Amino acid sequence: MTGTAPRHSDAEGVDQGVGLTALLVAASRALETHRHDSLAQDPYAEHFVRAAPACAHWPVRIEEVPDGDDNPLWGRFARYFGLRTRVLDDFVLQSAGAGARQVVLLGAGLDTRAFRLDLPADCVVYEIDRAGVLAFKEQVLASLSAAPEVKRVPVPADLREDWADALTTAGYDPAAPSVWLAEGLLFYLPGPAETHLLDTVDRLTAPGSALAFEAKLEKDLLAYRDSPIYTATRWQTGIDLLHLFDKGPRPDSAGALTARGWSTSMHTPFEFTREHGRGPLPTPNDALEGNRWIFAHKPTP
Repeated sequence: MTGTAPRHSDAEGVDQGVGLTALLVAASRALETHRHDSLAQDPYAEHFVRAAPACAHWPVRIEEVPDGDDNPLWGRFARYFGLRTRVLDDFVLQSAGAGARQVVLLGAGLDTRAFRLDLPADCVVYEIDRAGVLAFKEQVLASLSAAPEVKRVPVPADLREDWADALTTAGYDPAAPSVWLAEGLLFYLPGPAETHLLDTVDRLTAPGSALAFEAKLEKDLLAYRDSPIYTATRWQTGIDLLHLFDKGPRPDSAGALTARGWSTSMHTPFEFTREHGRGPLPTPNDALEGNRWIFAHKPTP
């Protein structure tokens, strides 16, 4: 598959490119964890941040940020990631409660849901990501003697290539209900790669399965280049998200799933801010304006 997204080797870790964004999200989860009004708890997040030289100086508590919640990155953007973590945690738990016993994390990054969610004992969590990212994750978790709450299966694979065989070889059963997350993933992929990925998810899922993913609807991402969130992220971490995002046209993945019989719903993050009473609300020149969270269910006959 080809496109305009930057290419990365399978061995790359978290010290550059898209891999570094996994640490940005981990730092945000650490900040959320230590808040008095926390929406999600991840005791491992700050250890990932401290273990990587590229971000060892990043804050892991909002009290370490001079302007606190007024900081566009460590205040507002980090709170967005905290809210997203909570919403997708709830989605996974609800899906498991409805019978899904396989959790598939697409572009798992530094996700620790296998360690921190109260999942049924017979659940299996499959974590798909590049080998370098998974190796860094394993190193940090081993140093903490961390033990997952359920069976956890890392699956080294590049999601822009053929990863289905690696997943099924690792033990995933396409005939059993499953729940899938593509959290902060799809807008880094070229449009054709996104389509191929969701086609594969459709092919590998049984009735009763569920999928949640994040999309961006902006027609021109660069229109937000000078937004406070993107500007603060560039200046404070060196991560240029707009350079990493694919600039090609985005497919209507929610529409494609609906056409295949899935039931889908699309939401703005701000809906969940209002539901939970904390998180980002719309602002002028808002880099979050086009973000959507999509929840899809494959109905049983």
